[in-house]
Amino acid sequence: MKKHKPQFTKPFKNDDQAVRAKKHLGQHFLTDENIAEKIADTLSYDGYDKVLEIGPGMGVLTKYLLKKDVEVHVIEIDTESVEYLQNNYLHLRGRIHEKDFLKHDLQQIFKDEQVAIIGNFPYNISTQIVFKVLEYRDQIPEFSGMFQKEVAKRICEKEGSKAYGILSVLVQAFYDAEYLFTVPPSVFNPPPKVDSGVLRLKRKENFSLPCNEKLLFRVVKTAFNQRRKTLRNSLKSLNLPDNLREDAIFGSRPEQLSFQQFIELTQKIEPYAVSDK
Repeated sequence: MKKHKPQFTKPFKNDDQAVRAKKHLGQHFLTDENIAEKIADTLSYDGYDKVLEIGPGMGVLTKYLLKKDVEVHVIEIDTESVEYLQNNYLHLRGRIHEKDFLKHDLQQIFKDEQVAIIGNFPYNISTQIVFKVLEYRDQIPEFSGMFQKEVAKRICEKEGSKAYGILSVLVQAFYDAEYLFTVPPSVFNPPPKVDSGVLRLKRKENFSLPCNEKLLFRVVKTAFNQRRKTLRNSLKSLNLPDNLREDAIFGSRPEQLSFQQFIELTQKIEPYAVSDK
């Protein structure tokens, strides 16, 4: 793996006027240096030499990433933040991407290279970011960052919990998910109305999904759309034969099944779901 010298930059200035937090972008700028450094330390920096930070804002987390032995890139949709980073983080020149992460093809920046993703994610698009990571999972061995606490907990939750849902199953099918720590509203400007939570995802290596991926996503989403019903009822729209629906697994509710059991369920359904192959 190619080594990079630690990259240093100008100190972060906690200047409320430098970049205005924009409500429509869901911006809440982290102001606590200790937490920023702690988040930067959540990545292992092992097995890859590139990191992409989503939504760096004024760079409080970026500063600590630049001290790591990796090549740091940032992607930011806010033109005011981009200008601030260009003026204050000179070592990022050429690696500040003024784009929408959700709409941008990751391979245009990194081709087929491995890259870790990190960030203090806007609450209003955080789940969409996770689905985008799943889409590019072959390129993303590690992912960590800050979410609304409720969402972070949900992603890492195990079966049997009311919080367990679509994100829990689909993320855990491909990544080992770990909830790390909680962050209070007081360390943000402006402060959000709820606690935040930091999580880490590590890709399961040498893992091959033993069922049709599109069908797995469809089964999970359909099941949880009527989570109070048994799978026998919630999956009626798949038009499965009666003899299959008599299988014991169809008597369960979706939150009772682990991600492994959802894979097994999809394998049972797959022979009858020709359109998804």
